[in-house]
Amino acid sequence: MLKTENTAALIIDFQERMMPSISNHEELIRKAAVFAKGCRILDVPVLVTQQYTKGLGETMPALRDALGEFEHIEKTSFSCRGEPVFVDKLKAMNKNNVLVTGVESHICVQQTVLELLEDGWAVYVIADCIGSRSETDRAYAEQRMRQAGAVLTTTEAVLFEFMLNAGHPKRKEISNLVK
Repeated sequence: MLKTENTAALIIDFQERMMPSISNHEELIRKAAVFAKGCRILDVPVLVTQQYTKGLGETMPALRDALGEFEHIEKTSFSCRGEPVFVDKLKAMNKNNVLVTGVESHICVQQTVLELLEDGWAVYVIADCIGSRSETDRAYAEQRMRQAGAVLTTTEAVLFEFMLNAGHPKRKEISNLVK
């Protein structure tokens, strides 16, 4: 069972110059913003990466708004684990579970998930918050990550799992968020 106290979130490369080419990008950005804001409401720490910002731009404005104040981790490796700053920040959080969102599913997301699993993390891929240019690439990435041991779930499922019951003090705020 996921609990806020043992979980961190990761948002990979939702960048301005990349997103227009991603399949169903508008819905993906909307869902990722709901996920980010839900994590913020429930005090789940979030790491954000940007792949070669100079070329691919900043994190999408809707996501920046949902996250509030954050500092991205710059990367050039496809896997986040290839960046020592990422590894240090994730380890410093002292969490067992990592919720993963991002683009592209079959490149940066998949490589990160496979390496996090290799390192012993429990990895949950937020399926409605990952995307690729091609739906075929996305589908096969999901299959491979699941076969490797990642759990696939959704934004709403995770946010409600964190709350456990209707008596949670943030229930109304989360319910309004996912509508």
